[in-house]
Amino acid sequence: MELIKDQELTGFTMLSTGEEGKTDEKSLTPRETVRELDKYIIGQDKAKRSVAIALRNRWRRQQLRPEMREEVAPKNIIMIGPTGVGKTEIARRLAKLAHSPFIKVEASKFTEVGYVGRDVESMVRDLTEIGKNLVREAHTKEVDGRAKELAVERVLDLLLPRGPVTVQDEPPGEDGEPSTQEKRYLQSRARFRKLLEEGKLDDREVEIESQERPMPMIEVVSGSGLEDMDINIKDMLGNIMPSKKKTRKMKVPDALNFLQKEEANKLIDMEKVVKEAVERVEQSGIIFIDEIDKVAARGGSSSSGPDVSREGVQRDLLPIVEGSSVNTKYGIVKTDHILFIASGAFNVSKPSDLIPELQGRFPIRVELDSLGKKEFMRILVEPQNALIKQYTELLGTEELEMTFTDDSISEIAELAETVNTRTENIGARRLHTVMEKLLEEISFDAPDLEEKSITIDAEYVKDKLKNIIEDNDLSRYIL
Repeated sequence: MELIKDQELTGFTMLSTGEEGKTDEKSLTPRETVRELDKYIIGQDKAKRSVAIALRNRWRRQQLRPEMREEVAPKNIIMIGPTGVGKTEIARRLAKLAHSPFIKVEASKFTEVGYVGRDVESMVRDLTEIGKNLVREAHTKEVDGRAKELAVERVLDLLLPRGPVTVQDEPPGEDGEPSTQEKRYLQSRARFRKLLEEGKLDDREVEIESQERPMPMIEVVSGSGLEDMDINIKDMLGNIMPSKKKTRKMKVPDALNFLQKEEANKLIDMEKVVKEAVERVEQSGIIFIDEIDKVAARGGSSSSGPDVSREGVQRDLLPIVEGSSVNTKYGIVKTDHILFIASGAFNVSKPSDLIPELQGRFPIRVELDSLGKKEFMRILVEPQNALIKQYTELLGTEELEMTFTDDSISEIAELAETVNTRTENIGARRLHTVMEKLLEEISFDAPDLEEKSITIDAEYVKDKLKNIIEDNDLSRYIL
């Protein structure tokens, strides 16, 4: 089965939308999408093909005449498979490839407060916030050059403020030629500009004034009632409370960064950013709903007990997936064309245990395979972010050259498969714990080692891990 190459990073990925790295959607054929996913995820060809087609259908929809375009709904997907086989990574990499706003949510979290619709709608609000940040980042890059120029001028003003005009100054000539004092100032400013560009003023400190709005100590507890409010309380109070200026000292490089961001904010048209963000979320947003099997009734429908709450969560998810309008602080966001990808292990339930209406909104079902030794070996070395490459480069920062032999990689993969079989099968994530334990001693001693070349072979792997593997109780706690 497919191996997740890029071990799951915590949180959701904030995706770049810079024009310089943007993929041409027309050229992003399903085959090309799969080829890009292959760089990070091992196997799972069926799942890759499904998401590649779903992505291409988005481009196809945009080519239709307007009246037909609105009728074409996204083909949402359910991924079925155990943990650690690449379900989340496929969705995340797909969003990054398409430069789409992306968020991952846990379906099970909505059971914590019962079946309350506003909690479900919060996923759309969060996605919109992510979309706004992505678009703002792209617009910021567009004005970076001008913002940097303005920041440099402001730093020069701080380093070399203009002196008061004296009576002895010669007035400007009839042709507008600067006075003697002005010429001296411009010459000095040119020298400072050169020093600034060469980094010779990096140790200087400057004082910068920034505006701050004092926020009252009010804690807003988010709940179903308050989430229905269309008003951002902090923004409202911020407009009421007067702003005040605060002076802070910082080194010249830090001042340049601070002022560049400040100037970029002035140059950006936030109204345009918000409008573009809402459109991008509505047309290309991706919501990944994990653990959807946790809200499915166990073995069929039930009229009492926890299954009532699970069914309530499904019924609250239904209008969002079906297509509805959600209030956000950036305006109304329609979910009709957001792509929803759900996933779950479905160990004690099955997709048919979901309510019929929700099943119908996920027409594509794809099963992902479990991972074994063969896939683990590929995961260790093939992806662009393979574990072996990560550890080799990490320890390379200590000038330590670490080499893994083929038999060591085979041994690591076999041990990971053994532990998964004996304990809990957590897929490719088991490789993380095995590698950490294997290299624990080297990582600790790396800065002090005199011998800067180490070869990891099968014997070394067995020596470090064999006792732990053979002791079932110990391996449960350590690996």
